[in-house]
Amino acid sequence: MSLYGMMRTGVSGMNAQSNRLGTVADNIANSSTAGYKRAFTEFSSLVVPNGSGSYNSGGVTTSVRYDITKNGVMNYTTSVSDLAIDGDGFFVVQNGSGGNFLTRAGSFVPDGEGRLVNAAGFYLTGYSYANGTPSATANGFAGLEVVTIKESGLTAVPSTSGEFSANLPETAEVLTPAAGVNDPDSKYTAKSSLVVYGNLGKEIMLDVYFTKTDDNTWQVAVYNKANAATGDSPFPYANPTDPADPDFANGPSPLAIHELVFNSTTGQLDLAGGDGPSMDITMPGNAPIAIDFSQMSQLDSPYAVSEAFVNGNAASAIDRIEIATDGTLSAVFQNGTKRALYQIPVATVQSPDQLAVLSGNVFSPSNDSGDVRIGFPNEGGFGKMVSGAVETSNVDIATELTSMIEAQRNYTANSKVFQTGSELLDVLVNLKR
Repeated sequence: MSLYGMMRTGVSGMNAQSNRLGTVADNIANSSTAGYKRAFTEFSSLVVPNGSGSYNSGGVTTSVRYDITKNGVMNYTTSVSDLAIDGDGFFVVQNGSGGNFLTRAGSFVPDGEGRLVNAAGFYLTGYSYANGTPSATANGFAGLEVVTIKESGLTAVPSTSGEFSANLPETAEVLTPAAGVNDPDSKYTAKSSLVVYGNLGKEIMLDVYFTKTDDNTWQVAVYNKANAATGDSPFPYANPTDPADPDFANGPSPLAIHELVFNSTTGQLDLAGGDGPSMDITMPGNAPIAIDFSQMSQLDSPYAVSEAFVNGNAASAIDRIEIATDGTLSAVFQNGTKRALYQIPVATVQSPDQLAVLSGNVFSPSNDSGDVRIGFPNEGGFGKMVSGAVETSNVDIATELTSMIEAQRNYTANSKVFQTGSELLDVLVNLKR
């Protein structure tokens, strides 16, 4: 019985080393595959119950594992759509049937429909800004869509919101605002202009006047610059009376009046005082524009603007895309404006090394890996996103060649065990002859 066991053990050893050689072959073949994770073989002994006077040899069994948590080296490229994750996390990609998978292979290029696809045919997914600032679905793939960038045609985005931050001088003289918008003697403390965009991408210049009307109280008045009088003073502002005039529908002047109240001790805006921190500017034919004044201050310092931003852009074609470290993919238009299109998330599981490995260098959750958790780069322990780089495989050729030599020698040794057992069995059979 022990001779048969000896031969079975030799076969078991040869099978184990064959599996090891198979993983080595796979690793060497994929050493240049972006995002590939090295496979390796673990051995476990098989023990057969023995009696007090005899020994029954057992064998060895193997389990194939993947070194998924070990990251490869970043290879920097000139393509913006080449992506890598510096730290933990995986890209979420979809196949042609809409199935979701995880991968570290981030070499994406646009296909004929503008979808970002990698070499294995999987499409990058993200959350769209079409319905506002996105939020990640922490425990599933709901809300994700294929990232699509269409560079043809013109796009105009109307302005809907903005932020204006400035210091208003505390020592400014208290003035009485003009009685009526057409008063040529209108008085104000400070003035700035803002560019906004209408529904069809028309550029509209707004004049924003700040007038100190009382201690710690200011009036904000917004006018359409197109309606300003010529000469040394823009007043009076008046509406064109001719319906054929392109600016006839720009609305009455002023477009909006708003009161700001400041705290006399801190000089910061009193968010509950006056008309509040946000002002709506409404122009006929265009969506209201909400301007946030919450960061305004009233200090003993001259008038100074620290931030003036309004979203939207004039009709323009996409010139290029940019991808930030937090995964925000923005389109940069030919006129220089920028608009966020998607935010690309990253995903992880409790035990990444237990993910199920599938063809195409992708992974899917398994019972042993735990459930998927999704978030944005640079948040909650996820790594940051790097544009213009691709993660190489984590295979070390020198290590694989060493493993191959060891497996070859071990296979030969196990074959000798089988051969010896076979020869001894022949001797035993010949004793009867």
